[in-house]
Amino acid sequence: MLSDVFFTFLSNNKKEIFMNRKEIEKIERRIGYPFKNKDLLQQAFVRRSYSRENGGGDNEVLEFIGDTVLDYVIVKLLVELFGFIDNKDGDYNEFFCDYDESKLTNIKRKLVEKETLAYRIDLLGFAEYLILGKGDIKNEVYKTLSVKEDLFEAIIGAVAIDSKWNIKDLEEAIENMLDPLYYISDKTEWQCVTLIQEWARKKYNTTADFVCHSSYENPVMLKRANWIQNPKTGSAKYDCLIIVDGFDSEFRGFGESPNEARLDAARVAYDYLKKNGLFFSIRDEIEQSSKEKAINQLETLARRGYFEIPEYKFTETHDKDGNPIWQATCIIEDFEKVFNAASSSKKNAKKEAALEMLNYVLENYEED
Repeated sequence: MLSDVFFTFLSNNKKEIFMNRKEIEKIERRIGYPFKNKDLLQQAFVRRSYSRENGGGDNEVLEFIGDTVLDYVIVKLLVELFGFIDNKDGDYNEFFCDYDESKLTNIKRKLVEKETLAYRIDLLGFAEYLILGKGDIKNEVYKTLSVKEDLFEAIIGAVAIDSKWNIKDLEEAIENMLDPLYYISDKTEWQCVTLIQEWARKKYNTTADFVCHSSYENPVMLKRANWIQNPKTGSAKYDCLIIVDGFDSEFRGFGESPNEARLDAARVAYDYLKKNGLFFSIRDEIEQSSKEKAINQLETLARRGYFEIPEYKFTETHDKDGNPIWQATCIIEDFEKVFNAASSSKKNAKKEAALEMLNYVLENYEED
C-alpha cells in the first residue's frame, strides 16, 4: 500500500517531500488530467530560485512549452466557434469567419494575458503549492501576476509532455483551468463554472471542486445524499459533483463529456443560489471601485448579466495651443444616464467616464 506521502523531489542528493497523495489528487482533479509521471506535475510548481539553491529541475522550459500550446489551443477553439467552410458558389470551399483578424486578436489577447492567467491560478488555489527559493519566499513573489502566469503555462507544458501532446487532453486541461467560454461569451449559461468558482472563493475563501466521473452509477457519487440536480431522463456518459467546503449542499450535473457535465452542474448551482438569494448582489461583486479598474469592473458586471456591455464613444478637440482634448462618453443601454469625461489622454478619459458610470450603477441598480 502506498504511503499518503509519496511524492518527492530530488535536490542535492536528498529527497524533499512537497505534496501528499490528497494534494496531488486535488490538483489533478482541478486540472482535469491524471498525470502518469507525477514528477512532471511537481516540476511545474518549482521556480528557478529553488533549483538554484537546491539543484534539480525547474518550470522554465515547461512554461515556454505551455505558452505555445496555450496559443495553439485558443486559436483552434476560436476557429471552431466562429469559423466555417462555405461553398455557396458551388466552385470553391472557402473558409470564412464571423469575426475579422482584429476581433480575434483582441479575444485571444484577453484569454492569454497575464492578468487572466494569474486570476485563474487564484481561483484554482494553485499558488499555495509553489516551490520557491528563500529569496522568493522573503519577497513574496508568489503573490505577483507574472509568477502565477508562469505557473499556469508550466502546468499546461507538463500536461503536453506527460500526454505526449495529446490534443484532447490539452484541450480539456485548458478548458478546465481557463474556462475560455466565460471570457468569450456574455451568456450566463456559458459562464456558470467561473461564477461558481468566484462565489466559493468570495463567500467561503475556498475553491469549488468539480468531481467528474465516467458514470453516474459510480459508488462515490451514490453514497452522497445531499446533492441538488435537475431532473434528468435517459443516460449520460459523465456526471459531475460540485463540492464547496463550508456549504451544506452539493450540486450534480450530467453531460456527454466531462466539460459538459461540469457546465451542467454549474448551471444547477447558479440557478439554485440565485433562486434562494445566496448569490452575490451587484454590490458584493465589486470590492472597491477605482479608476484604474473601472473599465474591467463594468465589463465584469455586464458579463454577469446585470446589464448590457458598456459602449464608449470618443470625440477629439484641441485647446488654443493645439494640444488634444479627448472626450469619452460611456453608455449602457439599460440606463438612461450617460457619463462624459475629458482628458488630454484618450485612455484616461475612458477610465474616468467608466468610473462615473460604475459608481452610478452600484448606487442605483435594483435587483430583480
